[in-house]
Amino acid sequence: MPAAAPAPDDCPYLPSMTAAETPQTPVPTTEAAAPTPSHGAPPSPGASHIRSFVHRRGHITQAQRDALERLLPLWSIPYRPQPLDLAQAFGRDAPTVLEIGFGMGETTERIALARPAENFLGVEVFNAGVGAMLKRIEASGLTNVRIIQHDAVEVVRDMIAPDTLAGVHIYFPDPWPKKRHHKRRLIQPPFVALLASRIAPGGYLHCATDWQPYAEQMLDVLGAEPLLANTCEGYAPRPDYRPQTKFEARGLRLGHGVWDLVFRRR
Repeated sequence: MPAAAPAPDDCPYLPSMTAAETPQTPVPTTEAAAPTPSHGAPPSPGASHIRSFVHRRGHITQAQRDALERLLPLWSIPYRPQPLDLAQAFGRDAPTVLEIGFGMGETTERIALARPAENFLGVEVFNAGVGAMLKRIEASGLTNVRIIQHDAVEVVRDMIAPDTLAGVHIYFPDPWPKKRHHKRRLIQPPFVALLASRIAPGGYLHCATDWQPYAEQMLDVLGAEPLLANTCEGYAPRPDYRPQTKFEARGLRLGHGVWDLVFRRR
């Protein structure tokens, strides 16, 4: 059974999460967790969708480079177009939450520390973010996080079996604000339908954005998916398990909005 998302106080339709006190020690050196051949997201055969990201030459620190060299073989899972054995990848059988686009890893680290009885599978394409997340794994002693450095659409399509995920987190995806770029937004009906099919009944999908037009699109798209049910009337208050980042707090002080959406798999 998947672990349900903790319910916001004024959103009673979402069941509370249950979690064990002590995490099991996983074995990160199984074949499922073998290193990728290179630090870039590898190409995938048969890709036909519009990508929600663009590879740019971004800044990466030496510490992040060092983390990629030392730690990627321990905590990464290579992309393969075949279903992933989650129990083998994490070294234990536990509810697994998919984190799409974890950025520099601050939120993922804090949630994984607070919920040690669950596994967190983070998907990110950019080297700096992966390197930063690896540093956090080492510094915090996390054992319940794995990373796939690849396009999330292909990971969900090819590697995640139906009805297996306890939850999915998609926090502050690129809003692609220009109208001609809206087709690049991650939250689109075909991907949401695919994602919903990979969540176990009773599991949840949690999205957050600070771009109101994107929030409105998210609400429309998620609300139209037959496999999903909104846990609130419209937008949800920020659940306690999603920490407020420094960037988000600064935006709120400046009067910017943040919209959370929490849907349950029927």
